[in-house]
Amino acid sequence: MDDFSEPVVLITGCSEGSIGNAMARAFAAERCKVVATSRSLRSMGNLENDSRFFLQEVDVISEESIRNVVSRVLDKFGRIDIVVNNAGVQCVGPLAEIPLSAFQSTFDTNVYGPLRMVQAVVPHMATMKKGKIVNVGSVAALAPGPWAGTYTASKAALHALTDSLRMELKPLGIDVINVLPGAIKSNIGQSATARYSQMPEWKLFKPFEGVLRARAEFSQTVKCTPADEFAKRTVTVVLKKTPPPWFSYGRLSTSMSILYHMPVFIRDTIINMGLKSSKKS
Repeated sequence: MDDFSEPVVLITGCSEGSIGNAMARAFAAERCKVVATSRSLRSMGNLENDSRFFLQEVDVISEESIRNVVSRVLDKFGRIDIVVNNAGVQCVGPLAEIPLSAFQSTFDTNVYGPLRMVQAVVPHMATMKKGKIVNVGSVAALAPGPWAGTYTASKAALHALTDSLRMELKPLGIDVINVLPGAIKSNIGQSATARYSQMPEWKLFKPFEGVLRARAEFSQTVKCTPADEFAKRTVTVVLKKTPPPWFSYGRLSTSMSILYHMPVFIRDTIINMGLKSSKKS
């Protein structure tokens, strides 16, 4: 079995340009053995031909796919020390008209995906009586605004699951960390725009078409924190002997935390003002 001084880290959602890709490189820089996964190997081209990475295809909406990759990692390394549930999708659209299929698929990736991974890897970690599970949520869920209710609801659900998991898994020696990125420079804006283009024509909300399209790109239009900077900070925290239960970093993370504690009518006013100003800029 490999030296435990070099943790085996399994990360989902590592396509090039993503937060997961940046985290994979940051963990590797800390002498971790990194299992970088994505739905296709081709999407992780910048990690190819680098012995620090064990690249695997995995689809988090498939229980079989997840269990297969966990099995392959255990066969190769003999253990999994850290799992980072990063794979996620954005979803923009008015809740009164968004297709339920889009709502369900968002939850399938953002909520059920991490839970599938947890259920696949926890039995192994329990036998070791150690391990870390990192769930990547979002500061957007702290103060939800209009048009991205599906996404923020999925991340809020993930936050709640993570809190429960932290208490349930502690007796098994497993730490659970909720990571809340702020506005981080990544490919999520492009994927959100591509997904939005597949939405049906709105009826009640047709007059808001321009605002809705702008919302799909919002996190990438403000001054974003570089993904590499976010990844380095996050990895440092995760690798601590006793990591904190929550960690948030990046543009707007402090602002959203403050909004979370404000009276609702003040929060709504500030969010609406922020969306209007971003539209003008």
